[in-house]
Amino acid sequence: MIDLKKHIGIALAYFLVVALMGVLLRLYVVISLPFNYKFLLHAHSHTALLGWVYLGLTTLIYKIFLSEAEKPKLYKRIFIFTNVCILGMLVTFPIQGYALFSIIFSTLFLFASYWFSWFAMKYIPEHFESCFSWKLIKTSLWYLIISSIGPWTIGAVVATLGPESIWYKTSIYFYLHFQYNGWFFLALLGVLFYIFEEKGIQFNPEKLKSFFLLLNFGVLFTVFLSALWFVPPIVFYVLGLIGAVAQILAFLELYLLLKDHFTLIKKSFAPSGFFLLKIAGSLLVLKLLMQLFSAFPYVANLAYQLKDFVIGYLHLVFLGIVITTLLAFLNNFKLIRLPKSFVWIFVFAFTTTEFLIFYNAFALWLNLPFISNYYLLLAFLSLTFPIAVAILFFKNISKAYSKND
Repeated sequence: MIDLKKHIGIALAYFLVVALMGVLLRLYVVISLPFNYKFLLHAHSHTALLGWVYLGLTTLIYKIFLSEAEKPKLYKRIFIFTNVCILGMLVTFPIQGYALFSIIFSTLFLFASYWFSWFAMKYIPEHFESCFSWKLIKTSLWYLIISSIGPWTIGAVVATLGPESIWYKTSIYFYLHFQYNGWFFLALLGVLFYIFEEKGIQFNPEKLKSFFLLLNFGVLFTVFLSALWFVPPIVFYVLGLIGAVAQILAFLELYLLLKDHFTLIKKSFAPSGFFLLKIAGSLLVLKLLMQLFSAFPYVANLAYQLKDFVIGYLHLVFLGIVITTLLAFLNNFKLIRLPKSFVWIFVFAFTTTEFLIFYNAFALWLNLPFISNYYLLLAFLSLTFPIAVAILFFKNISKAYSKND
């Protein structure tokens, strides 16, 4: 029997390391620190996406859909191999950036993700195969695989065209797009629909089909928004706009599907989890609107020139939507508990740092007054992230939690 709480404990440890690295990155512009900023930034992003969020999602998927498959030894091998890759990246990226050993470990991680995807699709119990929740999860795994095209092309681009080529950044943005718009979002939606299926809620099949098609159409076409930074032909803007509209229509369809069941959602989640879901839902609306506006040349060019808009947007998506929803789901399936102190400190950290980042971008754009000691204040407020995550981590690895739950 696999103790999945221990697996989530490992994922939370990566979350804590990510939060600490984030503070160091923000302190770097305030005081002199003995590390390479870009190298640590690579470690920060890789550990966040592949250490914390990836392990959280795959553990959740295993618990819900695959624990009945009775393949614990195989899953454990995949989990161990995945963590060897993550630890390898965590050690090598801060030391050498994108170089031989970090590339080896990040490449091995791609194989680990293929291995898990194969495992999930091969051993899914038969009674799940007709479920809409599994349809979303399976599609999310395909997006996980598609996203890996980005990293595979980076080596060839660097070798032939160099890191200054537009295709270098485009490969990275391609990867990020299919990670969060595809793999993360669809996997989380799959878990959400499983919760309804478990409660015996049935939806109109035609409405589900419409939602699914719009959602995937949006994912595939909004990839063109990732290429707008180098001012491509106008057709890219049109296709990106079509994708952004499709995503808005998809989530409008989702709202119409779920609006009569919000009470059930509220009853299914602990108060802290439901609070995080409300935050994620509100920010999802903002994310969709920002994405829509980014399809217009002026806004796309503005975002490229003012990096704080991009940084704020990515943090809004990952911290404000993906991670809050993931935490709520992990809590719902009793893989973690959510102390109130963590929730309030985390929300404070997210809200204040996002405000500073976006205000700084608007100040540069609209010639507004700048916040004095901006970088020092941002670094100081960022300290609240590791404080919050440390509370979450230590509360969840305590012996008392293991015994009581």
